[in-house]
Amino acid sequence: MTDDSTPEPDRTPGAPHPRATVRLFGQAAAEAAFLSAFQSGRLHHAWLLSGPRGVGKATLAWRIARFLLATPDSGDGGLFGAPPPPQTLDVAPDHPVTRRILAMAEPGLHLVRRGGMGRSESERNKAVLEGRFSADIRVDEVRKLARFLHMSAADGGRRVVIVDCADDLNPAAANALLKMLEEPPARTTLLLVSHRPSGLLPTIRSRCRDLRLTPLGAGDLADALAQAGIDPGDDAPRLAELSGGSVGAAIRLMHLDGLALYADLVALMNGMPTLDRPRAIALAEAAAARGAEDRRDLLFHLVDLMLARLARTGATGTPPPEAAPGEAAMLARLAPGPGRARAWATLAEEAGTRARRGRAVNLDPAALVLDTVFKLQSCARA
Repeated sequence: MTDDSTPEPDRTPGAPHPRATVRLFGQAAAEAAFLSAFQSGRLHHAWLLSGPRGVGKATLAWRIARFLLATPDSGDGGLFGAPPPPQTLDVAPDHPVTRRILAMAEPGLHLVRRGGMGRSESERNKAVLEGRFSADIRVDEVRKLARFLHMSAADGGRRVVIVDCADDLNPAAANALLKMLEEPPARTTLLLVSHRPSGLLPTIRSRCRDLRLTPLGAGDLADALAQAGIDPGDDAPRLAELSGGSVGAAIRLMHLDGLALYADLVALMNGMPTLDRPRAIALAEAAAARGAEDRRDLLFHLVDLMLARLARTGATGTPPPEAAPGEAAMLARLAPGPGRARAWATLAEEAGTRARRGRAVNLDPAALVLDTVFKLQSCARA
């Protein structure tokens, strides 16, 4: 059995694992589409749960898994006839399947995810306990799935496979999974989670039914955060703007004080083209501090996001809802029309590329931040 302290590669830091998430917010259409397919008696053998990162794809996969393993077939009514068709994917918290899944002890379920680093199985098992996971899903993990399907076929029960996430499959693992999709095992449903379905093998996509999930609005995002034990308070609208409706991104913003960091960026831009040097130096020094890697990555992400919001304002003529005090006026002033929109969009591409290269070669973080600030100033001056 796992608990909150157990390292897992498919879990957002600071949030419960998706299998422990009871409700799914903002995705009623996706749930209804799957339930309709189930009720029709023609349930597809493979589903691609796609959409932006952090909007509930893995949570939906675990909800579907619980539902399929806990719900009898329509022909299993016995002497009293078949039960009425289910109207929801909900499964009672005290249901045996729910308890077994929470304990990772459900024999009808198999999870494919990144394994531990190392060459031998003992090395990989030790790495998992230490939270050291491979960068991708290797073919060994898919071979474990083949063994699971072979061993569980004898009981004739329903089986569910979750791949979280399919984007992590390396080429050998992807081809091994494709063979199973081409010859689907009986009474088996495969659920593939994907943040970037366009990057998957076209043959994998063609063998799955797509179930698209959408970004959450401020209300659903606040409810989802509350379920995870996080109170966004009055920050829910700003979190929804900066996270793109992603619960995972919102949790990251809250843990790294991202709202304050974005407010600092907006304040810096409010003075442009005049540069507030003390504020710029403070940003650079904070990015260069020991142990600040996550916050530094967030800073560059927020710069990209701000540039995108500038470009959007210039193209549409209307600033998006404010994510920081004074942002709307800043966006309108620095991006008054399509010409400025193109300039900010071009800078976004150039600055993003330079930042990625700088981090790849371990360029001094403070210098990288200041260089980005100077490019912002130059574009604002133009």
